[in-house]
Amino acid sequence: MATVTYLDTDVLVWLYSDGRQGVPTGVAERIEAAQRLLISPMVRLELQYLHEIGRVSEPALPVIDALAPALGLQVCNAPFYAVVQEAQRHNWTRDPFDRLIVAQAALVEGELITKDETIRAHYAGAFWYD
Repeated sequence: MATVTYLDTDVLVWLYSDGRQGVPTGVAERIEAAQRLLISPMVRLELQYLHEIGRVSEPALPVIDALAPALGLQVCNAPFYAVVQEAQRHNWTRDPFDRLIVAQAALVEGELITKDETIRAHYAGAFWYD
């Protein structure tokens, strides 16, 4: 099992909206078992963007503030330049959010829990548990 587990934006939204019932049992178990649970700062920015365009009801900060103590969740503080350098290797998408979120996990060879099939097809550390 990965020492570091990252959550993608979609997972954070489901956890905030529906708690652990919002994700499959396997995902909830993996989150529970994580030694270190992190999100990329890009997840925060993507959450805010989704709020601004009306796709999620809450702005980013209340979501993260609610989940951080409940899950032991932290925002990764890896150097941005190093994350961008890693993101340049992930040219399978033009989505800057996905590139940087994957790069953040890849930088430390961490696991990324995401339902996004494209990410799972291109990043070996990406998982989803139905």
